[in-house]
Amino acid sequence: MSENLGDWKRSHTCGELTTEHVKSQVTLMGWVDSRRDHGGLIFVDLRDRYGKTQLAFNPQRSESVYQQAKELKSEYVIAARGIVSLRPKESINPNINTGGIEVDVKELKILNEAKPTPFEISDRTEASEELRLKYRYLDLRRTEMKENLILRHKVTASVRRFFDGQGFIEIETPFMMKSTPEGARDYLVPSRVQPGKFYALPQSPQTYKQILMVAGFDRYYQLVRCFRDEDLRADRQPEFTQIDIEMSFVNEEDVFATMEQLMAAVYRDTMGQEIETPFPRLSFQESLESYGTDKPDARFGLQIQTVTDLVQATEFKVFNDTIAANGVIAGLAIPGGGSFSRSQLDDLGRIAKHLGAKGVLAHKVQDNMLQGGSAKFLSGEQQEKLIQKFAASNGDLVLFVADQAETAYKTLGALRLHFGRELNLINDSENRLVWVVDFPLFEYDDEDQRFMAMHHPFTSPKESDIPLLESDPAAVRARAYDLVLNGTEIAGGSIRIHRPELQQRVFKLLGMGKEEAKERFGFLLEAFDYGAPPHGGIAFGFDRLVMLLAGCKSIRDVMAFPKTASALSLMDGAPAPVDGRQLKELGLKIVAKDE
Repeated sequence: MSENLGDWKRSHTCGELTTEHVKSQVTLMGWVDSRRDHGGLIFVDLRDRYGKTQLAFNPQRSESVYQQAKELKSEYVIAARGIVSLRPKESINPNINTGGIEVDVKELKILNEAKPTPFEISDRTEASEELRLKYRYLDLRRTEMKENLILRHKVTASVRRFFDGQGFIEIETPFMMKSTPEGARDYLVPSRVQPGKFYALPQSPQTYKQILMVAGFDRYYQLVRCFRDEDLRADRQPEFTQIDIEMSFVNEEDVFATMEQLMAAVYRDTMGQEIETPFPRLSFQESLESYGTDKPDARFGLQIQTVTDLVQATEFKVFNDTIAANGVIAGLAIPGGGSFSRSQLDDLGRIAKHLGAKGVLAHKVQDNMLQGGSAKFLSGEQQEKLIQKFAASNGDLVLFVADQAETAYKTLGALRLHFGRELNLINDSENRLVWVVDFPLFEYDDEDQRFMAMHHPFTSPKESDIPLLESDPAAVRARAYDLVLNGTEIAGGSIRIHRPELQQRVFKLLGMGKEEAKERFGFLLEAFDYGAPPHGGIAFGFDRLVMLLAGCKSIRDVMAFPKTASALSLMDGAPAPVDGRQLKELGLKIVAKDE
């Protein structure tokens, strides 16, 4: 039978009591984690978010309370009053703060009973993610999930302390804004009072924070919820949180220095670690040519080497055709890879072809020479220079990919990560932060037959490249930067365009005429006419950052109520149909998709 609290008050949490509290009378409240009946004594581990405390029920002290304890089952909510005592030496648990004591219970209240749970509430559950998401309130009782959310809170607190100390102010921007589609799809909100018109949920507060710079709030930040209607994966959600930052009268160096201090503070406050600053910097091109990606994992070597110049004078058709087509020949040296079996080498070819490459050429290093593949077309001097270039030794494996630059580097980047994991070259306890800079301002979209902004249309081109905007847009570099942690992008930003005439030129290159630009971004352009300071900023993927700090593989494990990969909330059934009267009020009608 469940009871009410009455005048009972919790005196301590379940993670608080130590040997210093022996002989104290206490009142604890929480969930039954486990019950053990030792025939004459009953022990219950009581759990709350602070920890666990062992309760002891002895019939010689209170037969009625002992009988109550026999009714207890996992996840019952109870309140217990008793005296703190030392545990017998043989039952001390050194792994928890309360492991040296127990509470001899004198009074017990069963506040609520609980049905058997659909999965065990334990640190390591075998329940599927779908089941855990359906019963998220139970999943969040598990220590692992609890600690992830506590870490998230600590990161939030650290971020706010840091920015407050640096003179930033947090300003909330609207959740309902004008739809300006560019990139991912917007979530739309129909207006009841303006029939036929829609708000959009923000993919980012980008235009608002730039307008705040025009308004004179020279140091802004916000922990902000954002929304994107896009295909999901482990590190994406339809709604997510950003640490959004903007600063006036700054250049890239100012942004880098401030963000490095932020990351140092977060690691110090939440992980108890000191990280080295400043962070290394790589240009986009350097990152692509050395790591095969603009998200380099710098925790291990195996850097890609471009060897086109070393293999030009050969009779090997694959190399010659690639060079003639303005492609590249690049490769990797795999330590000890000379012992790989034929099936292992065939797997590498399959990986390469899956990524769009024609294949991969494998050469074993033996007697300080290359064996197999294209080796017979290479002179002794060429082989010697190649082995030296790759710093390869006897017993190693040298892989070549000959293709167009993007395909060749992307393929080798994937192979590099594959071997980093396979050969245990990655130290998971290490953290390597890297800035990637000098991105192209535009990328060409073959499907739409036009240039697109690689980051967003408000990113400033490098001053030296502005004359190339109309004559050679593909060569224009952006004043953009990404911050990468262990091969995952955690932040991206740029110095913004603050002059209306330059913004109009960029819009035009993106295929946006004056009227369209005015319709979509007229409010921003007009704001620039009233004196916009030079400004720049950055946004951190907050969920992704916490995921990496917690050592998780999915951002769903650091969010209280995430959606599934198909954007469903299994716990409450969202999204769901709505009443026809609501649709009528909004002037909406549901039609079949094929209509």
